[in-house]
Amino acid sequence: MIIDFHTHTFPDAIAEKTIAYLSEKGGITPCRDGTLGSLTETMRQSGTDYSVSLPIATLPRQERTINQTSAQLNGKNNVFFAGAIHPDCADVDATLDYIRDSGLFGVKFHPDYQGVHFDDPRYINIMRKSFERGLYVITHAGFDPAFPDHIHCTPDMVLNVLDELRGEADDKLILAHLGGCFMPGEVLKKLIGAPVYMDTAAVLSHDPEKSREIITRHGADRILFASDSPWFSQREYIEIIRSYGFSKEDEDKIFYKNACKILKIKTGSASC
Repeated sequence: MIIDFHTHTFPDAIAEKTIAYLSEKGGITPCRDGTLGSLTETMRQSGTDYSVSLPIATLPRQERTINQTSAQLNGKNNVFFAGAIHPDCADVDATLDYIRDSGLFGVKFHPDYQGVHFDDPRYINIMRKSFERGLYVITHAGFDPAFPDHIHCTPDMVLNVLDELRGEADDKLILAHLGGCFMPGEVLKKLIGAPVYMDTAAVLSHDPEKSREIITRHGADRILFASDSPWFSQREYIEIIRSYGFSKEDEDKIFYKNACKILKIKTGSASC
C-alpha cells in the first residue's frame, strides 16, 4: 500500500486560476492541474492507494466553507482531508469541534501564507486545543519559494513549540518537507529524534541524499511518504524512496503504516 500524506486539491471552478496564481508567486511549474479528478488519475497511474489533501485558510472567513467541503469529500475517491484553521480564528473551540466531529484527522497550518510565526501564541493555543481533541497538526516547515525573504517556521521555532507544549505535542505534530524545506543542515542538527512526524513532500527531488540522511537518522517510525502533488510527481517520489534501499519493514512504515495509524485506515491484509 502507498499513502501520499501531502497533496493539494482545489475546487474545479477555481483550480485553474489558483494554480496559475500559485505557480507565478512561487516560481514553480505544477505536474497536474490541481483538481481532485487530476489527483485521483495520478494516484491510479502511480499506484498510490490513498492521498491526503491539505487545504489552507489564508483568511479566517474561509474556514467554514473549506471545512464543510473537506467533511463532505473526506474518504471519497480514497482521498482524506485535513481541516483548515486560521490563527485569527474567531472561535477556535467551535471550529476544532466541527473538524473533530466531522471525522477529519487534524488541521493544516501554513505559517507563511497565514503570516504568523509557528511559535506564535495563537498557534500554540490552537495546537493545545487540537491535541486535547485527538486531532493532529500538520504544518509547512522551512523555506517557501513564494516567501523567499522570511521563513515563518524554522527548526528553532519548532523546538520552542515542543518546549512550550512539553509532552502534549508528542507524535501529534507533523512537520512537512522533512522538518524544514531546503534546510536539511538545521534539521539534522536540531530536530533529529524529536517526537514529531516528518513528511517527505517537495524535498526528495531537491536533495535526495540529504533527504535519505534525515529519514535514516530520524527513523522510519516517524516518516510519512508525501509528494506535494500537484507540484511534484507521486510516481517520481515513490521511485526515489524505493531507490534508497530501505528494508521492506521500513519502506512499509514510510509508505503506509505510519499514515494508517494517523488516518485509522484498515484494509484487508495491509491493515495497521
